[in-house]
Amino acid sequence: MRDDIRPERARGSGEALPPREEEIAVQEKACRALVSSFDTLLLSTLDQEGAPELSYAPFVEGADGVFWIYISALAAHTRNLRKDARCAVLFIRDERQSRNLFARERLSLQCRAEIEDVKGAAGAAMVKALEARHGETVSLLRSLPDFQLFRLTPKQGRYVVGFGRAFEWQPGGALQAIGPPGSVS
Repeated sequence: MRDDIRPERARGSGEALPPREEEIAVQEKACRALVSSFDTLLLSTLDQEGAPELSYAPFVEGADGVFWIYISALAAHTRNLRKDARCAVLFIRDERQSRNLFARERLSLQCRAEIEDVKGAAGAAMVKALEARHGETVSLLRSLPDFQLFRLTPKQGRYVVGFGRAFEWQPGGALQAIGPPGSVS
């Protein structure tokens, strides 16, 4: 039997059993590990007409689960975030590491972006954290006048492990199982 399909569905019961608390704890750990395995995040922003634009940015995650990015004011995603703070972040398992391309492990988060002053205590600490994680390039970027630090605060999200295995992500990283359509959780 394939590992990417839940046994409850494979037996033909028609409905997936709710995950036990142990599975939730295992999936929360796996979700954190997925995020930790990335140096960059995929970033979706809205342009001035409301059309989505997709890009990426190196990031560092704060202890509070907030993502910090240091991006150029010349980039479209920066202009977009300055006009509309709504954005989405995606972490998705590499295709070569996935058993099934239709069920890739992924975490998508709806976030709110805020500019942070790099001269303030929080901003300076996060730029140092970015430099520690991403190296000398950040030192160079600090000398450029167009780079801005953004705080991306996740508001809600979804973590998908495979077929029939999806979880609502809540601030702080807690997961709640999503039942099949029409079920009562």
